[in-house]
Amino acid sequence: MPVAASAIYFLNLRGDVLINRLYRDDVGGNMVDAFRTHIMQTKELGTCPVRQIGGCSFFYMRISNVYIVIVVSSNANVACAFKFVVEAVALFKSYFGGAFDEDAIRNNFVLIYELLDEIMDFGYPQNLSPEILKLYITQEGVRSPFSSKPTDRPVPNATLQVTGAVGWRREGLVYKKNEVFLDIVESVNLLMSSKGSVLRCDVTGKILMKCFLSGMPDLKLGLNDKIGLEKESQLKSRPTKSGKTIELDDVTFHQCVNLTRFNSEKTVSFVPPDGEFELMKYRITEGVNLPFRVLPTIKELGRTRMEVNVKIKSVFGAKMFALGVVIKIPVPKQTAKTSFQVTSGRAKYNASIDCLVWKIRKFPGQTEPTMSAEVELISTMAEKKSWTRPPIQMEFQVPMFTASGLRVRFLKVWEKSGYNTVEWVRYITKAGSYEIRLAS
Repeated sequence: MPVAASAIYFLNLRGDVLINRLYRDDVGGNMVDAFRTHIMQTKELGTCPVRQIGGCSFFYMRISNVYIVIVVSSNANVACAFKFVVEAVALFKSYFGGAFDEDAIRNNFVLIYELLDEIMDFGYPQNLSPEILKLYITQEGVRSPFSSKPTDRPVPNATLQVTGAVGWRREGLVYKKNEVFLDIVESVNLLMSSKGSVLRCDVTGKILMKCFLSGMPDLKLGLNDKIGLEKESQLKSRPTKSGKTIELDDVTFHQCVNLTRFNSEKTVSFVPPDGEFELMKYRITEGVNLPFRVLPTIKELGRTRMEVNVKIKSVFGAKMFALGVVIKIPVPKQTAKTSFQVTSGRAKYNASIDCLVWKIRKFPGQTEPTMSAEVELISTMAEKKSWTRPPIQMEFQVPMFTASGLRVRFLKVWEKSGYNTVEWVRYITKAGSYEIRLAS
């Protein structure tokens, strides 16, 4: 359910009304007095941002030295109300040169009234995009003397943007070289037992795009996801040869994606925003390709010595390599001295985190470097407490590799002028929570 706000008030820290707008007649004009009496004067502003008084709900937020209060008389969406406040403040700041405080409100009350009429209609939020509103509300606010002067932009035709068809992109963009950069960035989350069995594993990924395209292009992205390929083969009445397919879970898209076309054809079609944006996010829980396998062995030799042996296997292709690989092997707090032997990289003892830190700057694929360490412990007369053995943690980044197996099958760009486009695709896999338990 939307906000359905009955009124919105802007108050200073003393509780004086700076400006207000009534959208419905289901609340009285003195509701702000109830807020001032029951909340501000009782010093309960910091306890909860939502309060109910006399059958009405008050949603309030403090920005600088101003309280913004939304009054509703029905069961409204609280998250939507606070999201509206945040977006409205960002809109006001764009008009006022980055400032939003009591002075900015007093100096721009006429403009604020005009904006409040546009961004909310009968209590329901409308378009709050500064880029769109500035196309037809051209009045400039009284700017702060410390704010930078805005650069003049050509004013394009606002018809499509005002109607919301492509409100995320303005018309009239021209580039000498039309380019599209696409990055698939994935994070691997793994919990492995000391015997090598996977206890928990999933991949969270996102597709980042950077578009420098002229005009109003229409893009179509094809991935090797199972549902999309099955739908494509049905439309073409013949099977599609695509190799490995994957199943995407929990997919969320940028607002530019045509969801109607995605639901019917399972294709990602969109008119992209200008510049950098996040096209989609996803999660994969089945068929994860682990980039590394860690085989640790820790032997406690009495109370004062310990041997640590760790072997790491890189599972990805021999022509690929990982960068910035860091392996953190936990040791007891009473560690006094360590000595290492490594076949690749460097290792040292970090007393601040009680770990042996093994770093490999460049880790080729299909290799098995090892590390051996002798750890000397301080012997104490106190009763020995059992060591909890925290898991080994890894950090890494593998270019041109995806743990999910996701691949871009095609990226098509169509624009009525028919210009040529250069597409760049890159894959990156990083460590999210990559942990390997030690045997107890």
